Amino acid sequence: AKAMQLTTTTVIIFFLFPLSALCFSTATVSNNSIMKAFGNIEKGDSSKLLELDVPTPTPGPRDLVVRVKGISVNPVDYKVCEWFDAEDSTIGRVLGWDAAGVVEQVGDEVKDFAVGDQVFYAGEFTKPGTNAELQCVDERIAGKKPDSMDFAEAAGFPLTSITAWELLFDSLAVKEGEGEGDSILVLGAAGGVGSILIQLIKKLTKFSVIATASRPETIEWVKKMGSDHVVNHRNPLPAQVKDLGLQPKYVICLNGTEGHIEGIIELIQARGRIAIIDDPTSLDLTKYATFKLKALTFSWEFMFARSMFQTSDMIAQQKLLNRVSEMIDSGDIISIVTGNLGKLSLDTLKKAHESQASGRAVGKSVLDVEL
Repeated sequence: AKAMQLTTTTVIIFFLFPLSALCFSTATVSNNSIMKAFGNIEKGDSSKLLELDVPTPTPGPRDLVVRVKGISVNPVDYKVCEWFDAEDSTIGRVLGWDAAGVVEQVGDEVKDFAVGDQVFYAGEFTKPGTNAELQCVDERIAGKKPDSMDFAEAAGFPLTSITAWELLFDSLAVKEGEGEGDSILVLGAAGGVGSILIQLIKKLTKFSVIATASRPETIEWVKKMGSDHVVNHRNPLPAQVKDLGLQPKYVICLNGTEGHIEGIIELIQARGRIAIIDDPTSLDLTKYATFKLKALTFSWEFMFARSMFQTSDMIAQQKLLNRVSEMIDSGDIISIVTGNLGKLSLDTLKKAHESQASGRAVGKSVLDVEL
């Protein structure tokens, strides 16, 4: 029972404290040049965000140095700002995990990109973030920017696309083209990940999608993304799903897992799969006998795992980003960006952080970068 019980302490120590040691270091520097960036020194809310002067980066063997032209803000941005002081208080921590830009320099072993290429990517925790003039990113986790989008709009896609793709095809082990007669339930579907996830399910599989949303604008949004059915996550889910005449084989919970897990276990098919991305304070699956009786599989998606642990299949993220880019350019995926907040500045970045922290963001907000 103890092995199955996840507490607040377990989540933070296992997933986050090791990251602080690995990922919040400063970039490798080859000269004394300085660039402008945005991040934090002291942990806290958006009031702790600062404009920083940091050393320009030098690429490792597989790295691209990218001139950042557009960024997006995700929940991870405000969470890292709130939870961690900078490792080096003289420099600070550069935040940001979504960008698009132009390659200005490449490492000695780079094979897939050249100077002048336009790329989009989420980056990794082991390097400074995207909220800067220049950034290093491993070529294996960067993709070709969609030709049909400007840099800011393209920056709204990488982190959410990688997360959604890995949830669907890795965590749930879904195969393209399968799912006829079955359904997938997506909880918290109106955010960035849910917005791209619904589209991937509809374009690449035959599953019907049940999305949860509770406000008129979020209900309208998930329908626009392609959801077949919408239920309200503020009301008990099993009865609503049963009224649809459906029993999902798979459930993806993007937020509120702790409050919904009992209902999920009740409504899902036997031998189904559950995948989550949020950080429940306590998740004791041993409390639910039906979890074992239904022989359910549980998975926790973390899109930075491949780069953090340098897995042998890191390049899978480059491949999926290129696939998403092609789908955007062909019109198979529509934009999930709901607003451009203007040029990156301390004020616009604070607004973006506050929007994400509110828990009411729909789609993605982006910023142009002209530093």
